[in-house]
Amino acid sequence: MTYKQSPLGASLGFTLLEVMIAVAILSMALVAAVGSQSQSVSLATEAKFATTASFLAQSKMAELETRKSSELYSDSGDFGEDFPGYRWNADVTDADLDSLGNASQYLKKIVLVVGRSDTDRYQYQLEYYRFVSEKG
Repeated sequence: MTYKQSPLGASLGFTLLEVMIAVAILSMALVAAVGSQSQSVSLATEAKFATTASFLAQSKMAELETRKSSELYSDSGDFGEDFPGYRWNADVTDADLDSLGNASQYLKKIVLVVGRSDTDRYQYQLEYYRFVSEKG
């Protein structure tokens, strides 16, 4: 095999060292691009969950707000076929606020947690205090 030579007498083409350096530079750029893509997918997933979970939590809390005081109790469930994979848990307790004195006996604390059924990684929590006319 013969190589073409330039007018100055040097062979045309790349040395093995030059090719290895070029491949190393390209691989570093590729690793950075893949890492960036992975991070953007993760951030998009978190943003989608935060948006959906806050909407669902506000919707469920509005439903709990409209219940009579006698129907206000801890409960849990899911959001049906419209939002598969999302679940909720409402914990209703007496409010323990020492600063309010006797008035705290007329308050209920509702802690609503919305999360994904498949993981505990994503959870959205909403707290609400509700006045009840009967002593709790």
